[in-house]
Amino acid sequence: MAENNRNCPECEGTFDFPEATDRRDFLKVAGVTAAAVSIGGLTVPGTVRAEEAKKEEPAKKPMPAEALIKDLFTTLKDEQKKEVVKEFNHSRGGKSGAPTRKVVNPNRALFQPMSKNYTKAQIEQIERIVKAMSNGDDGFRRISRGGTWDASRSFENCGADFFGNPTDGKWAFVFTGHHLTVRCDGDSEEGAAFGGPIYYGHTPNGYSTGNVFNYQTKTVQGLYKALDEKQREKATVKKGNPGEGEKSVQFKKKPEERPGVPAEDLTKDQKELVEKVLRDLLSPYRTEDANEVMAIIKQNGGMEKIQFAFFIEGYEGAKTTDKEPWSFWRLEGPGFVWNFRVLPHVHTYVNISSKLA
Repeated sequence: MAENNRNCPECEGTFDFPEATDRRDFLKVAGVTAAAVSIGGLTVPGTVRAEEAKKEEPAKKPMPAEALIKDLFTTLKDEQKKEVVKEFNHSRGGKSGAPTRKVVNPNRALFQPMSKNYTKAQIEQIERIVKAMSNGDDGFRRISRGGTWDASRSFENCGADFFGNPTDGKWAFVFTGHHLTVRCDGDSEEGAAFGGPIYYGHTPNGYSTGNVFNYQTKTVQGLYKALDEKQREKATVKKGNPGEGEKSVQFKKKPEERPGVPAEDLTKDQKELVEKVLRDLLSPYRTEDANEVMAIIKQNGGMEKIQFAFFIEGYEGAKTTDKEPWSFWRLEGPGFVWNFRVLPHVHTYVNISSKLA
């Protein structure tokens, strides 16, 4: 994985995002009921009147993100390509020398904001791409943090970069902003869910209802409450925490190196709560990515091999309390890391792959 810049404007008191040249309204979508969410996707009922439905032509199936990305690439002029297209294995150097496309969290546009290099029409296409990478309107609302893009302030301040040529050979499209790194690569990175490690977060406290990912912490809290005393003792880590960045998503080869209680030690009812945790974690992302994650989990030994750990020790001055008991919670197994920092605000690092090294 690429060496990451861990600067976070809220954490370090810096802020240097440029103002967007063209602000647009973004979707503000109310949350849907939990019953509509499943590992494979999310269902939102329609409200078209019967007489209108009869007159309408059958709705066209939305284009997948990969097709939209290829279309966008064909519109790039040579001067634009010099700025937004890099070789597939491009590296900015650093200790790891790993490909830049595997960046974990630049916490801003990876190279330059979209407003610097893309036309208005191209930026609108990029918005369609990010929506296609999301699980419907509700998934897009989560990923965009309610259309704010967190401290990025606007969509145009995020970055969109190509690695390789999506119309010929291996490629990756990487979208980055404050508290956000997502990508689409047409399965160019073999065995890697999401095409490599992803990153998401939101400025409010993770226990706050103002945090768009608060529902994930609530679900995990529900699982913890369902554990018996011995299971809680095993699941709770009182000293130290997993930290952040590149090191936090490296795979550990031996089960004993992974703290927490394994799902295989849980009862049937508790395992059903584990499934709910996985559904909620995957709910912002499109069906194809969610299905790939579940396939990799199965390939690596199944859900039973995933361990759950809850970390008490605070991070960067954050203090836990009885009402806000953890600084981190973490799901970890063979080829699987979901590292969620709750305090002082949410930073989440995810790495899932069938390649365990």
